[in-house]
Amino acid sequence: MAITHHTLAFTFGMLGNVISFLVFLAPVPTFYRIYKKKSTESFQSLPYLVALFSSMLWLYYALLKRDAVLLITINSFGCVIEIIYIVLYITYATRDARNLTIKLFSAMNMTSFAVILLVTHFGVHGPLRVQVLGWICVSISVSVFAAPLSIVLPNVLGFVLGLLQMLLYTIYRKGNKKTNTNEKSLSVKPLKNIAVVNPLGTGEVFPVEEDEQAAKKSQGDGEDKKAEDCLV
Repeated sequence: MAITHHTLAFTFGMLGNVISFLVFLAPVPTFYRIYKKKSTESFQSLPYLVALFSSMLWLYYALLKRDAVLLITINSFGCVIEIIYIVLYITYATRDARNLTIKLFSAMNMTSFAVILLVTHFGVHGPLRVQVLGWICVSISVSVFAAPLSIVLPNVLGFVLGLLQMLLYTIYRKGNKKTNTNEKSLSVKPLKNIAVVNPLGTGEVFPVEEDEQAAKKSQGDGEDKKAEDCLV
């Protein structure tokens, strides 16, 4: 018995729905942890907002295409489960994270979806409407898998900057040692005091750097004088 195109489409459609169902349920352990700890910790809401946006668009596409029962069922489930995730996130998130999530939801899931709905409904007509909406849905579906990169990219940037910092330290750390050695090698020149008598009767003492040879000579003369005094 030959397998018809309709049979293959239905079979792979069912497999796709099962896999999509498992994908939608994948964050359940994460949100169970959030519920138990009453905190979202470092989790981000963007992947769930994008997943909800994708499900909304695919549901709209299925309604336009007609006879797309499999698309309607799985994306209806996706909309419900993603809304539950987002509500839980908003409930236990910090104030800043909650405000950011609400802003993203308003901008993407409400405003952007309304714009796409109006443009495809009034700006595109006939079979072209379904085709344009299909390409939009595919693009958003790709962004669902790219959404976690919002967490990865800052860490990658920090990793690269950390490597550069270590590289610069490795290159220039010997230069610091040479500088310290040069500073230590510089000997402090001895100072001698010179008294200047002012005609008005006041005297001032000024410290002046003494040349090394002169200092050694004066030191030697002093020692010779002491020796002569001892002999006398």
